[in-house]
Order: sequence, then C-alpha cells, then structure tokens
Amino acid sequence: MNLKPILVRLQNAIGRDDLIEQMVLISTPETPVCKQGQPEKSVNLIVGYNSSPNSHTALDIALLIAHQTRLATKAQVTVQVVYVIEENQSSHAADVLQKEEFVTQRATEQNPPHSSTSFPLNEFDTGVTTQTKMQANTTYSQERLVDRFAQAEGILRQASCLAAEWKSSFKAHLRFGCIGRELRKVVVSEGADLLLLGCNSVNHPIVQHLGSKFPCSVLGIPNFVNEKRA
Repeated sequence: MNLKPILVRLQNAIGRDDLIEQMVLISTPETPVCKQGQPEKSVNLIVGYNSSPNSHTALDIALLIAHQTRLATKAQVTVQVVYVIEENQSSHAADVLQKEEFVTQRATEQNPPHSSTSFPLNEFDTGVTTQTKMQANTTYSQERLVDRFAQAEGILRQASCLAAEWKSSFKAHLRFGCIGRELRKVVVSEGADLLLLGCNSVNHPIVQHLGSKFPCSVLGIPNFVNEKRA
C-alpha cells in the first residue's frame, strides 16, 4: 500500500500539513512502480486497541482513513482491532486457559489460546466458557481470568460501536502474550496494509517490541492530540 495518498487525504480532512512527520513510526518500502496505479481490491487496517484515550484516537483515525479510502478508491476496507491480554497480566495463560469461545450470529471459532472474531456491528454476543484446568501455582484465580474475559468483551464491544458509527466492516482479535509479538502475528495472518497504534514516538516500548523489518507501515497518533489534552 502507498502510504502517502492516505496521509495526504488525512491531512486535508483535519487541516494539517505535518502528519507524515508526526505519525509515521515505521515505514515499509513504497509500492513498486509496476504496481502503482493498480486499484486496491481490499484494504486491511489493524489497530492495537485497549480502550485508552490514545488507542481510542488511533481507532478514530483508522475509521476515518477507511472512510476516505472507500470514497477515493472504491476498495473494500476492513478495520480490525487487536486487544492483547499481556503475559504479566495473565500468568501462564496458555496453560491455564483450556479454551475460549466467542459466539456470534455469523461465526463461532475455537482456537486457543487466541481468538479472532468478526461479528455484525449490532449483534455482538460474546460468550466465554470457563477454563477446566487450573495449575496449582498460578497467581490468577479462575474468577480473575473470567474477569479478564469480561473486560476484553467490553473493550471489543466498545470498538465495535465506534466502527458502527462509521458503517465500517469490522473484525476483532483477542490475543494472549507479548503485545509486540501478537500484533506482528495478526498483521501477518491478516495480510494487513497498515497498523495504527496509540503511540506518538518510535521510542515507545510497543514500537520497539515490534522489531525490525515489520511487515507493514505503522502509524501513531499526532503529537498535537496530546498537546490539546494537556
């Protein structure tokens, strides 16, 4: 994907001319000349989302980009959010959780210890089965893990409501482990064109954890967003 037209359209929409300098955290090589001008049939935008104000802004930006891209290119654009339950929040999650189940009107998927699900924006019904095995030395009780699932459900529901306002095609992923590693896995598996994060510096730990040779360009939020909040 050619990043420059996306940022130019975004700049025009919000009346700025410095977004490239402020938002590009990782840039991948531009589209080869032989492929330039060829219409995009589909575009995947991934957002690292945890319901914080910054990640909320990143999702807003992704939804705006999706809207502008649909209007400009007629491509099918899907916005996907990834919520990661970190390793230090859920000790030995892969061992403790036997399975989790997301039930939707359109799809039911079981894929422990990760789950990704797409759902109608007005019909988000997520059920979580409790784990059947607990390790004696785990620091998290069964109730605590269920609480984490309930929190994740609320976060993904919130993201779906935001997407509904933009009438965007939407997909959600719940992952366990290191944020940087899990984001990379989703980007690769979904063939993402762009990753958006609630970060505003290449020195942010999450950006650092993404590692070198990331498979797609990464955008953060503009610095002026935090300046307005200050």
